[in-house]
Amino acid sequence: MSVRERDHHVHDEPRWIPILAILAVLGLLTVLPHHVHVLPVWISHIVALAVLVPMTAVTLTGRPFWARVERTAIMLLAAAYAVNTAAELGDMIGIITLHPPETRAVSLLSSSLAIWVTNVLTFSLLYWQIGRGGPTARAGQARSEPDWLFPQAAAPEVAPADWCPLFLDYLFLGFNTATAFSPTDVLPLTRRAKMLMMLESAISLLTLVIVAARAVNVLP
Repeated sequence: MSVRERDHHVHDEPRWIPILAILAVLGLLTVLPHHVHVLPVWISHIVALAVLVPMTAVTLTGRPFWARVERTAIMLLAAAYAVNTAAELGDMIGIITLHPPETRAVSLLSSSLAIWVTNVLTFSLLYWQIGRGGPTARAGQARSEPDWLFPQAAAPEVAPADWCPLFLDYLFLGFNTATAFSPTDVLPLTRRAKMLMMLESAISLLTLVIVAARAVNVLP
């Protein structure tokens, strides 16, 4: 195979697991009762479709073009999510302070769950795309400084020789950051990794401590 053919057909990480994770979150947001949302629901589905299409194309074709489109779409998704979540949290805090809490307990609980789950998935996708240049660069064993130090890299004797982090590894990182509010087994090495983990922890902390705790207190 020529160099040009190798450049156009990259044996990349399959995208089926992150695709299923996105679909699961969309299903959860659809069935949650009366959760607060600033943007119409159909906008969320369009944004998800804009991410799912290039992810599917990367798996089916392996072309670097679709990998670049996927990376751009996820970066835009993360930026839109940060703005939307800030507005949703502000709306929910307004509900707590300005409206009788007893009438909105279920809404607050479902809203906090929706924000928390979406928080974990969005930052997991972002970590997955940022770490060492993204999944395509890692699959091609590109030389770049790591953003996170995984245990398998720190102790290579306990891992396969060609080990590299996949989406599930970054999903575990995103889940731990949202629950423990600190690094667990994966250490951030770069400033951007630390700032992203700080932002994810702040969103999770605000959601769980202020909103969810208040909703639980007013349940009959």
